[in-house]
Amino acid sequence: MGQKVAGTCYIKVDGEQLVISGGVEAPLTKVKRETIVKGYFKEEDRTPFLKVDAVKTPGFPMNKLGNGTNMTVTAEFKDGSSYVLSGAYLVEDVNVTGDDAKVSLNFEGISGDWQ
Repeated sequence: MGQKVAGTCYIKVDGEQLVISGGVEAPLTKVKRETIVKGYFKEEDRTPFLKVDAVKTPGFPMNKLGNGTNMTVTAEFKDGSSYVLSGAYLVEDVNVTGDDAKVSLNFEGISGDWQ
């Protein structure tokens, strides 16, 4: 029996749903490991994040996104899981393209949890 594991995702910022045009990226783990020598590794905390390509629709929350420093961003995946990023803010340049109205959003935050 087949199982749905990918497809349409939903993104909400402080409860307001965005229209997205592409994939959503979230970290699977909270740490990053690196081998020092075989059998020994170091472990560092990862900054929680969410990356998404949104569409600049009428009413797009530009001010909320641009000025927000303590947002809650929720990504709902087609397999039924969700990733909730708390204390979120945008990082890197945020630009909109005129030919397809795409806005690449890179959120980082204080805490990211899978549910």
